[in-house]
Amino acid sequence: MISGSLNEPMQTTVENTAKHTVKLTIEVPADEYEREMTRAYRSIANQVKIPGFRKGKVPNKIIDAQIGHDVVRDEFLQHSVPDYYRQALSEHDLAPIAEPEIEGLDAFADDEPLKFTAVVEVRPRLDLQPEDYTGLQIEKPSTEVSEQEIDEWIERLRERFAELEPADRPVSTGDFVTIDVKAVGPGDEPIEGLARSDYMYFVGSGEFGPSLDVELPGTKVGDILKVTEEMGEGAGQGLAGQPATMTVLVKDVKARKLPDIDDDLAKTASEFDTIEQLRDDLRERLHELKERDAKGALRDRALQAMIDKVEVDLPDSLVEDETEHRVAHASERAESAGVSLEQMLETQGWDEDRLRQDSRDHAIRAITSDIVLEGVARAEDIQVDADELGKEIGVLAQAYERDPKELAKQLDRSGQIVTLAGDIIRGKALDLLVERAEITDAEPPADDADADEGTEAAAETSTERSTEDAS
Repeated sequence: MISGSLNEPMQTTVENTAKHTVKLTIEVPADEYEREMTRAYRSIANQVKIPGFRKGKVPNKIIDAQIGHDVVRDEFLQHSVPDYYRQALSEHDLAPIAEPEIEGLDAFADDEPLKFTAVVEVRPRLDLQPEDYTGLQIEKPSTEVSEQEIDEWIERLRERFAELEPADRPVSTGDFVTIDVKAVGPGDEPIEGLARSDYMYFVGSGEFGPSLDVELPGTKVGDILKVTEEMGEGAGQGLAGQPATMTVLVKDVKARKLPDIDDDLAKTASEFDTIEQLRDDLRERLHELKERDAKGALRDRALQAMIDKVEVDLPDSLVEDETEHRVAHASERAESAGVSLEQMLETQGWDEDRLRQDSRDHAIRAITSDIVLEGVARAEDIQVDADELGKEIGVLAQAYERDPKELAKQLDRSGQIVTLAGDIIRGKALDLLVERAEITDAEPPADDADADEGTEAAAETSTERSTEDAS
């Protein structure tokens, strides 16, 4: 395939030479690259000093005679060939995933067309038709709120506003106990970081490890316990992973007295006067949050349905590069936390092999997702305009507390503006998948079903904000 016009005389052909690899043949007429050769002369004239001539004013013939025409040719090729190569990639909508192998420059002669080839591994692409991504069968999660979910949040509010009262009985899980703690490590060396005096401890919190929560229930005021735990990464003194023996004196026991579920609880825990008003508000908030979560779930399910429908053959090098990037990111997170990658993985019960496999799985899905959405965007000719880019840059600037104009300049200089535009285009393509999907509603959860974990966390934040506003 040959492309070119009167306004763009450079000609290119594309040939598939192997799986994921293409050969670009690029030919630039002499009158087209003449301007670039002139720039090469000017660049060298600004770098050299030749007696009798001002810097930057050295004639071309003198440069050829004193410096050598080969130097000028090298300057021209070094700076112009990458531009011609990138222009050819853009013409044919190719995305390289490796550095190209450039050949043919040795045969370049003055006043003759510049002709060279570039062999490069490229990102695969999907050529989709509207029927390929229209009518995807996806299910919308139920957004109905069960009475049990409301009951669970009422119970959380009761626990949050519980009062403590002395308990004349043995300790139970869920009690608050006042304790003194002394700890020693290997060699009976005191561990000051674990020492506590008159410390209010919630039985079941696991703050000192699981053993103490196992031993405390059933004890009474005045009892002394000895428990041994392996110290975590935050122990300091080089003691991580070492055993610590804690001596714990139980000094006081308090039980939580939960408030009744009545109007007084509503007034204490919220801005509402009655428990029914509080329940109605919780029902409305949980429904809104479930609706928001459902929109995200629809996007995820539409994308997964599309991934399952098509087959994308990914280059190994592309997958490996993305995998290594994810592993390196995990290592950076560990370093910022002050631990090694191995130590961080150990706390999660993982090792590096499992991390790499997990990173590879996520890399494959992420790359496939992008290629699928790029295929949809290409089929629909989805574009991004300056206003959309500006709006997204404004959101990023606010998040990072940056000036939008300065951030826009930085993104443009680094080339990340292209990445941002790609993200917006893929987001539009994903919205289109959902818009054209056939969506069915899921059955509402049974009244004894557990609330969605993500919705619980969001609802808690919302309820806490309501409580804070009221106070």
